[in-house]
Amino acid sequence: MRVADNWKDYKVLATGDGYKLEDWGDVRLLRPDPQVIWHAKENLFKRKDVDAYYEKREGGGLWHFNKKIPDEWQISWQGLHFIVKPMGFKHTGIFPEQAVNWQFMQALVKNCGYSPKVLNLFAYTGGASVALSKAGAQVTHVDASKGMVERAKENARLNGITNIRFIVDDCQKFIEREIRRGNSYDAIIMDPPSYGRGPSGEMWKLEDNLTDFVELTKKVLSEKPLFVLINSYTTGLQPTVIANILKCVFGNDNVEADEIGLPTSEGLILPCGATGVKLWKN
Repeated sequence: MRVADNWKDYKVLATGDGYKLEDWGDVRLLRPDPQVIWHAKENLFKRKDVDAYYEKREGGGLWHFNKKIPDEWQISWQGLHFIVKPMGFKHTGIFPEQAVNWQFMQALVKNCGYSPKVLNLFAYTGGASVALSKAGAQVTHVDASKGMVERAKENARLNGITNIRFIVDDCQKFIEREIRRGNSYDAIIMDPPSYGRGPSGEMWKLEDNLTDFVELTKKVLSEKPLFVLINSYTTGLQPTVIANILKCVFGNDNVEADEIGLPTSEGLILPCGATGVKLWKN
């Protein structure tokens, strides 16, 4: 387990009964989490200090606000700044556990001796894109959601970054075009969804499509690649599964895989998915 324990502006205070109570800077949110199947030590909904909570409903959910909070605000990590905003489906625009990957990849970029071209697929609001650009990488950021790419651009501007290449596109279609164009990248990051639909109604299911997609991305790797990193939030997908996919596609050497998580004030570790990485030693 790799734990994102170097946040100052973010903290998990309490967990239980399908929910987690979090501090996001000065705002305290109560949100659902499918991994939290244990009982809470107290009724989190009765706490007087909860500023807003997300009510789970069939097919979605709804935010409830116990006090007026900003429409959006900022938190910081290691000198980087990110916008937080309560959005649909319980999201805030940041996955704090990904800080363990940001830090790991920043070190790879800083120590490689050149400015690598990094392709960030299913890139969401750009946490990894911002972190790697600040470390010296040339980042191409791809996501099918125009709204998420706009938020990623805001996060980049917030950090004084102007050289990220932002693309609104289906990730598979983009890779296929890059293959035809003969473009290549030194590193690839991907955070694919469990389920999704492409622009023409194509159905994506992680268990059925991930291996084929990883094999496709191999065709845009440079001759001397740096790393390929896969992250997954799919419940029940073990790190070893990601490691096995990476080994089958890229070879057995220098493949690592772990759970990632967040510490809680209760002394627990909240599991937050799995990450695997293939490294090359050039």
